Amino acid sequence: MDFSFSDEQDLLRDSIRKYLSAKYDASARMRIVASAEGYSCECWQEFAELGFLAAPFPEEYGGIGGGAVETMIIMEEFGRRLVVEPFVETVVLAGGLLRDLGSEEQRHTFLPRIIDGSDLWALAWAEAQGRHDLHDVALRADRHGNGYRLNGSKQVVVGAPWADRLIVSARTSGGRRDRPGISLFIVDKSQSGIDCRDYATVDGRPRRGHRLRRCRRRL
Repeated sequence: MDFSFSDEQDLLRDSIRKYLSAKYDASARMRIVASAEGYSCECWQEFAELGFLAAPFPEEYGGIGGGAVETMIIMEEFGRRLVVEPFVETVVLAGGLLRDLGSEEQRHTFLPRIIDGSDLWALAWAEAQGRHDLHDVALRADRHGNGYRLNGSKQVVVGAPWADRLIVSARTSGGRRDRPGISLFIVDKSQSGIDCRDYATVDGRPRRGHRLRRCRRRL
């Protein structure tokens, strides 16, 4: 079995190495982490222009049609430089959920804005009592008019301080630890009813806890 990269994958790896070598040394990273934003908007837009954000998405949404190998290549190179920009949070987690579980309308609406660097996303799934159990969800979503009202809290929402939108897991039926009855909701972080608390982690990145009360979209 041949595990060597294709020519296109080699080109992706080399372009990332060249960019990071020129723009993302240790001193640059320290300046980025110490900045008010905690990440570099300039670097994020350059990631988009170079096609890094498009790697795992189908061409019909503006991606380059890559997959797990392309994502691995990007993550390996980002790991070498300890890149703090929210690639995992926006592209891998939220983008992957939208690609795999979202409706066609949601894919065509949201994926191009991830690919061109317009929007940042975060996945809000962890809860204080959950202990990393994806099915231990106490945050509830109840019908409210044409949408849903979310009540509860999430913790350690990585990338949330920068995010424009969140994907939030919430219980629409069943008990707290039941495996069925969990839905995913798209939440615009600018809307009312969201209380946030930022704090720094050991790697210098800000993270945020969320208390949510309302949502109008559902995956």
